[in-house]
Amino acid sequence: MNTAIILILGIPLIEIYLFIKVGSEIGALNTILLILMTAVVGIWYARYEGFNTLRSGMSQLVKNELPLYEIVSGAAIAFAAILLILPGFATDIMGILLIFPITRKVILSKYSKKYSATKKNENKDNKKNYIEGEYEDIEDKDGK
Repeated sequence: MNTAIILILGIPLIEIYLFIKVGSEIGALNTILLILMTAVVGIWYARYEGFNTLRSGMSQLVKNELPLYEIVSGAAIAFAAILLILPGFATDIMGILLIFPITRKVILSKYSKKYSATKKNENKDNKKNYIEGEYEDIEDKDGK
């Protein structure tokens, strides 16, 4: 089965289940207020972390270095903000994990290792397509 279909169907089902469970424990109004509060606080903190990442990226550019981690981190923060805006507890938990620098670094390092391993395999395959050889510059008889 396609992963996208599983996510499209699975995430709302998990959220509905969590709404029912949490709502039965703390009440409907408190559940709604909790969801709104996590969205507001999450967006505020995402903005704060976004500015910190932007500042760090600018300092990397001043040092004439490529701010690769800051670019990926900024994209992760934007994705976390979207997850926090969506109503639900499961999306809020995933968004909070992506927003905090410590857990974001762990998550990104896990995926970067996976990505670099596949890149190394691709590079090994590409090296097989090269033919080594030597060349020699031959000047014209006119001395050019």
